[in-house]
Amino acid sequence: MPSKKLSVLIVEDEPAIAETLIYALESEGYQVAHVGTGAEAIEHVETHVPHFVVLDIGLPDITGFEVCREIRKTAEVPILFLTAREGEIDRVVGLEIGGDDYVVKPFSPRELTARIQAILRRTQRKLPSRENSEGETILSGRLSLLLDRYEARLDDKNLDLARYEFGMLKVFLAHPGRVYTRDQLMELVWDEPDSASDRTVDAHIKTLRKKIHEVDESFEPIRTHRGIGYSFHAEV
Repeated sequence: MPSKKLSVLIVEDEPAIAETLIYALESEGYQVAHVGTGAEAIEHVETHVPHFVVLDIGLPDITGFEVCREIRKTAEVPILFLTAREGEIDRVVGLEIGGDDYVVKPFSPRELTARIQAILRRTQRKLPSRENSEGETILSGRLSLLLDRYEARLDDKNLDLARYEFGMLKVFLAHPGRVYTRDQLMELVWDEPDSASDRTVDAHIKTLRKKIHEVDESFEPIRTHRGIGYSFHAEV
């Protein structure tokens, strides 16, 4: 079950399937919205960007492929296609235009929720806070992240961070004050968490602190919690 209320938009014109999906996802702790047409889906994503979209291909107004193309113009939200077609061409087209997965009807609600959870785990490592990433910038105290430029700044001075240092800082800035264990940081930041270790996390924290100190030696936003992990505090 998600640790916090993540939002899922279901785009499905068949009431019975929509009701099944809504029940399954709400039972897993997700906040669910439902629309029945492609036009409604595009409008919803423009005004309320969800964390995930379950998108039927066979909609009454436009195809799910067209909806996906429109969504991809403004949002990088993960998309899972639903379809009654089993053709390989549909599958390839769906994934090539920006879909993250593809499920053929009839399907098991348990399998579908498991796929959603797997996709969210993968994509949230890249972007741990969708709310804070709007506009491609995360701000917290004296620090700012320009996501589209992959750039971190302290008082407008570039920190020149390596990939995993940048990833950890994204996690910290998304939830200042929260204590993250080393395992949580590995899960959120590393592409293959099993390839990292406690020492790997500690080493990257050390270099991240060093680069912050090169700009301001007295600035100590990252706190160590012995035997647990680390937390970030914007105002220190």
